[in-house]
Amino acid sequence: MTLRTRTRLASVMLTAALPPVLGPLPAVADPAAATASVGTTPTTAVAAGAGDHPASPRSGIGARVIEEKRIGPRQLDLTISSPALGGTGKVRLLTPDGWAARRPGDRWPVLYLLPDGEGDHRTYTRDYHIEKWPELRKTLVVMPQMPFYGFYSNWWNAGAGGAPAVESFHLDEVRPLLERRYGAGRQRAVAGQSQGGYGAVKYAARRPGMFRAAAGFSGFLHPLQYPEAVSGGAEYLGVPWRKIWGDPVRQRHIWRENDPYYLAEQLRGTRVHIAAGDGTPGALDPPGTEPDPEIPGLEDLAPLYPDEVISLTEAVLGDESRTVARRLQEAGVSVTTHFYRGTHSPAYWERELRRSLPLLTARAEPDHSVRPEPGGVGVVEVAVQAEPKPNQRRSSQEVTGPVCRPAISQGAQFLEPPGPPPGHDS
Repeated sequence: MTLRTRTRLASVMLTAALPPVLGPLPAVADPAAATASVGTTPTTAVAAGAGDHPASPRSGIGARVIEEKRIGPRQLDLTISSPALGGTGKVRLLTPDGWAARRPGDRWPVLYLLPDGEGDHRTYTRDYHIEKWPELRKTLVVMPQMPFYGFYSNWWNAGAGGAPAVESFHLDEVRPLLERRYGAGRQRAVAGQSQGGYGAVKYAARRPGMFRAAAGFSGFLHPLQYPEAVSGGAEYLGVPWRKIWGDPVRQRHIWRENDPYYLAEQLRGTRVHIAAGDGTPGALDPPGTEPDPEIPGLEDLAPLYPDEVISLTEAVLGDESRTVARRLQEAGVSVTTHFYRGTHSPAYWERELRRSLPLLTARAEPDHSVRPEPGGVGVVEVAVQAEPKPNQRRSSQEVTGPVCRPAISQGAQFLEPPGPPPGHDS
């Protein structure tokens, strides 16, 4: 249910229906790269709740690039030895103009693109050929792998923690390595589709100030609104979902720590864009598009929706997206949205990524004047704020329960930030 298309679901089931298993470390292809261990201390994440939630691993220490593979004029695949994953992980880079001739102090703005639940780091170049998009010629694009159905989280694992620690891999291992050796600056933005859309908004919320903009397309933005969407899909695919965040009742504090709805205030100062369909056939669905496969558990939500919904996954995620958009708006976050008729399909995600590039790349320019600091990387932080507009609208509906009745959207809706509520600092 988190996969890119309904047509590919069966093949993914055959090859990836088991929990994430990491293979042995490959031989070192580049001895110089193998010595580039990360020596930085991981960024502090959201404080853990009381109880049996293990501390996040100090996984930034010991991660290293063990192989580089050039796959095109501007594409480079890295293999990273990852303590957080307990094995290796892949990262695809789309490098900017001038990157090959970079000097030690050269830095480029960075756009992280997060794949869906399959976690394939090749998604954006294979499916959308973003290497041909002229808008990305000045940006270092980072496309990290994620363990299958990893939900961009450090897994709870019945209180034991440990691998896969997906968030730590991406933000405490990959990020410092790229800033140390590959010209990544700290003008960062993040976007993703399906599970990756959730990961983009969640990462920006859990690490305030790390990303200046975040965009989520058809994301699982409010897991506690519909826990069945997480558990039903996982059981259908053979993934032990309770290992991710535990039980939504007994370990509710862990679910909340990973739910953007409850992290809304931490997104102040970050520009957020949220897009999702309503599950009905839309402009980019070819005639005769088949309904989503029936997923036990998730199908229990079907009576909430009109008969014209053929993509129950997208209808559910559209609801979650609207709920979080309203919550962000009420919290004074700079948020825009695009809600439309459409299904859980890559055609819409490519369109939404193109639409949101001006937000994700705004004011981001290469910096060739910064020199490395002793023991680290010299960088410049850039903050981007949106100016409220006179015709801004604010939702008066407050979400108080776990379920909101869906509303079919007839087109685009753009929310402008209402400004901080009384008594809050912006």
